[in-house]
Amino acid sequence: QVQLVESGGGLVQAGGSLRLSCTASGRPFSNYAMGWFRQAPGKEREFVGAISWGGSRTVDADSVQGRFTISRDTPKNMVYLQMNSLKPEDTAVYYCAAVRTYGSAPKSSDSYNYWGQGTQVTVSS
Repeated sequence: QVQLVESGGGLVQAGGSLRLSCTASGRPFSNYAMGWFRQAPGKEREFVGAISWGGSRTVDADSVQGRFTISRDTPKNMVYLQMNSLKPEDTAVYYCAAVRTYGSAPKSSDSYNYWGQGTQVTVSS
């Protein structure tokens, strides 16, 4: 089992920045690709970004490219989502997720086995 805990959410004005953190515990973290997803009220869960097990490959959703950056610190069992130039439409609950794979990090939420409880991000206009 892998346990994931997100932190760093909050209320920020449009144009501001936040950094979300995801702490992993349980199985060896280095074997897992990590993803970030978000879900706004009344909407389906949406892919935000993902990073491969070694951290060399990342992929971002079109809606956040150039604004959000995903990174990981494997020795510390941490994954981060740096969010800049935030917009009101970025308001959502943000989740980190993990899947054991040595391949590319998947974009589909169905591919991930483990999920955190989520952290709320609210961007005011």
